[in-house]
Parts: sequence; C-alpha cells; structure tokens
Amino acid sequence: MTESDETARAGLPTVRGADEALDSFLKYLRVNRGLSRNTIRSYRSDISACLDILARRGIAHLDDATLDDLRDWIGHESRTHEKSSMARKIVAVRAFFGFCSLRGITSSDPAESLTTPKLAAPLPTVLTEDQARVMLDDADRRAEADAGAGTTVGATGGTAGAPSRADGATVDWDAADISDEAARKRAALELRDAAIVEVLYATGMRVAELVALDIDDIDDAQRTMRVTGKGNKTRVVPFGAPARRALDAWLERGRPEILRSARAARGGARGAVRKPRGAAGASPDASASSDNRAVFLGARGGRLNQRQAREVVHRLAQEAGVPDIAPHALRHSAATHLLDGGADLREVQEMLGHSSLRTTQRYTHVSMERLVETYRQAFPRA
Repeated sequence: MTESDETARAGLPTVRGADEALDSFLKYLRVNRGLSRNTIRSYRSDISACLDILARRGIAHLDDATLDDLRDWIGHESRTHEKSSMARKIVAVRAFFGFCSLRGITSSDPAESLTTPKLAAPLPTVLTEDQARVMLDDADRRAEADAGAGTTVGATGGTAGAPSRADGATVDWDAADISDEAARKRAALELRDAAIVEVLYATGMRVAELVALDIDDIDDAQRTMRVTGKGNKTRVVPFGAPARRALDAWLERGRPEILRSARAARGGARGAVRKPRGAAGASPDASASSDNRAVFLGARGGRLNQRQAREVVHRLAQEAGVPDIAPHALRHSAATHLLDGGADLREVQEMLGHSSLRTTQRYTHVSMERLVETYRQAFPRA
C-alpha cells in the first residue's frame, strides 16, 4: 500500500493522480537513471510530504498546483528544516513536476521557477601530505608488529607476499605453531585495517565502493581496481606500490586467517584454508557466496560494512595522532594531493567518479587556500 492509499484510507485529503505519477517517476529514477534505493526512498519521502501539504491546501488534482502553492509548501517546511534539507527537497519536487510536465501528466510545470537556497560551501576536510604519511605508515607498522607477535619469524622462511618485518624478515605463518587464536585473528585484522586505509587513500574511492569490492575487481598485474560507483557506473582506478603491498599481505595472510577462524567458529573443518591465487589474492570457488568474494571481511568472515570501515579509519587516525577523520576525508586528501602534485583536473574527476567537473573543482580551492597560507607564513614580504 502506498502512502497516498494510506492517507486516503485515513480520511485525509489527497491529490488525485499524484500516486500514479509518483510511482512512474520513481520507476524512471530507478530504471533510467540508476539511482540507489536510498536515494529513491528520499525522493519518495520528500515528494510525498509536498503532496500532502498541497492536498491540505485544497489542491484536488496534480494539475491544479501553482507556483504560489509550492512556495507556501517551502515556507511551511522551512520552519522545521535546515537549508541543506530544503535544498534537497526542492530538487526532488522540481524534478518530479518537470517529469510530470514532460510526460503530459500535467499541462505545465509549476516548479520550474523554484530556486534552492544558497548554501555555504565549506571546504573539504583533508590531511596534509605529512599527516597522511604518518597515518598510513603507523597503520603499516602496527600490522607488521602484530603479524610478527607470537609467530615464527625467519629471514628466509617467509613466503612471497607475506608482510615484511622492520628487520627485513617475513612472517612465516604456514610454519608457525600458534595456539593463541585471538592473537592470530588480531594480527589478521591489523593487516586488513592497514589495507583499508592504504586503498582508500591510494584510489580516492568512497567507503561504499570500498566495501563493495570483490576479489575479481583487482588487477594486480596492471595495479588497477574496477570500482562500481553511484548509479552503478564503473570506472578503473590505479593504486600504488604501498597499497599493493598492504593488499597482498591482507589477501594472502590476513583474509584466509579470518575465513579459517569463521569456519572454525561455525564448527566447520579446521584444516588449512585454500591459499589465495590470481590477481592480488584469492580466486573464489564457484559456489562461494557474495561475502566470500568480498575483498574486505569483518571479524566474523562476512563482507565488511560501511560502519565498520568508518570505525577503522577513525581509530587509526586517533592512534597515529593525526586529526580525527572519516573515510571520505581520505578521498578528499587523495584528490587534493593529486592536484597539488600537478595532476590534471579532469583526470582527477575520472578517478573519483564525479559526474560534474564542478564537484572536483572544490579541491582546487583547498590547494589555493594552502598556497595562500604557506605564502603568508613563509614569504618575507607577505
């Protein structure tokens, strides 16, 4: 039952034709524009709230709505919503009435002249290059230290791709006789966490894109990843040698340990986990579930979720002593540092998956702000 059906059943006024029009519009957003379920849910909520206000104002049919009616709706909603929320609502309602006009559902578009409130455009939060280096190096050191704790370590006994110790030795987990299950699992998770922040910074991908990565998305030979972004659009992004080392350590040592631990916890076989192979890690069995194809896993062996990834980034930032950041700040930092290093704006746009160059241009303002600050501090005649 739709919201308008429930409203009608409750005896409240409704706008005739609105329900069918809204369903058609949401289907268009899903099929033609490929918007996510959450985005479509927001559109439905915002438009339904507007239609409810119109009905209470006596609008009997969708074609009866006028610009003044919509302005009254904006005034009503503005009393309880911030400018940013109102901007989102107006965009949704404007798109809906534009759709109705184009499809002939209404004879005109009353929302065509609606304008969104001007919003302050705060500059993205970014780490300096030194802060990013400190955070990533600290995560790598923690992973190496935990990988070595309680294990047999030998200068020649390790396997290819195993995490390196500070002394040049490698961790030979295959030969180790480890009784402390918790220590092994903790070491595996430290390898995962280091790989998470290295990949986020190296690729500038969103946290939702990170947790959606599958093993087959990684091309280790080309050192690239296939990323599925907003609207199910795919792009290929490169990653550097440090991210590759962290990924290899996680996929070849940490990830199999998490899977082995999860199977043991479920009472399954405690034998050796199939060793990863192929592009930077495991090639999943034909019967493997979506979770088993995931690059990044949670402590229980399922696909890592966004909340867990955010917690990892916050914790590693705190442990490294750098400003507290979320995963998106690593994306901002990567973009800013690329531009600082001379990367072309359109190349950064493609790497980040921005549909509009204007979005990418925010990072040029960050770079300019830093240049001005450095100039004032360093130039004798500033």
